[in-house]
Amino acid sequence: MTSTVTISPSRSFRAALASRGGEAVGRCFQCATCSSVCDLSTEESVFPRRQMLWAQWGLREKLLNDPSIWLCHECTDCSTRCPRDARPSDMLKSARSLMIEEFGAPRFMARLVGNAATTWPLLFGLPVVFWGLYIYLVNGFTVATLPLAYNEVVPNWMIDSVFVPAALFAVVAGILGARRAWAAWGVGVTREGGVLQGLRAVAADVLAHRRFSRCSVAKTRRWPHTFLMWGFVAAFVTTASVATGEYGFSMALPMEQTNPIKILGNLSAVLLTLGVLGLISKRMSTPELSGRSRAFDTFFMVLVVLLVFSGIAAEGARFVLPAQVALAIYVFHLGMVLALFLTFPFSKFAHALYRTLALAHESLTRTRRPQ
Repeated sequence: MTSTVTISPSRSFRAALASRGGEAVGRCFQCATCSSVCDLSTEESVFPRRQMLWAQWGLREKLLNDPSIWLCHECTDCSTRCPRDARPSDMLKSARSLMIEEFGAPRFMARLVGNAATTWPLLFGLPVVFWGLYIYLVNGFTVATLPLAYNEVVPNWMIDSVFVPAALFAVVAGILGARRAWAAWGVGVTREGGVLQGLRAVAADVLAHRRFSRCSVAKTRRWPHTFLMWGFVAAFVTTASVATGEYGFSMALPMEQTNPIKILGNLSAVLLTLGVLGLISKRMSTPELSGRSRAFDTFFMVLVVLLVFSGIAAEGARFVLPAQVALAIYVFHLGMVLALFLTFPFSKFAHALYRTLALAHESLTRTRRPQ
């Protein structure tokens, strides 16, 4: 007796992929060049050929519920060698952005970030406007003489009243999205352990970005990404240390430049700057290895650039610029930090979350889905 397999192609999904950068997928004729040249493709995780077929057919659930789309490190070797210019790396990039939107919670925030081409004024502007209004209502932008101590204008209780809820929102939203992805990826497979076991198995590789070393074309992108990741880690530790010192040990603010916490904060700024400049340099010097940037990608890069350099500018401006100008730069920086928190679970920043989970899933998977 012949078995019947039912598939449900979606034209709207194909259109959504095309709008995010996967418009060339229809050119693919399944020659398998992409999978052959990919340094990260394995017999168990054959990509991107299989995913290209699903995209051509508009098989939304198969593509978005496939963790393999996160194993790609965007070296674009598959695209540069594709004889049909079907640009598999761009399709995978599009699928990842749609998956973030699919699993994101709340959904309206995921859609706002996913459609950054039209919503960027809100994503960038509203956090800055919020901080401006908040400070004005509290103290009317009353400023002291130089050198300006920002906590005299924006007391720490104001910072905490905004960023603590924003951080909790980012954590909760990230966990919800991660749980949805983990559940979807587990359908039809057997994992030899739980998520914590999987994370322990891949922690060293993730923290050192070792898979970039296996991706021959993308090796040079390893260090900018590593600097960026550890820069954010150092910034987080700095912020947590300041909060602990202030509330637990009555530490005086602002800190001296020789304070270890201040030194760590400055180190985080250096790492973030090196990471940002490195990524921009690679994108400009070898655009053929970066793929086609869409608003979703550009939004994240612009946000990181504005965040890093407004923070550096605010640190120096309080000593040399008029107090009102320095305060305006600081308000802008606070807005960028708030934008980062609110969009973290839905922007390209979420790659750190979903790619880590996909690697953990891969390390635990024993039985693959029947193909």
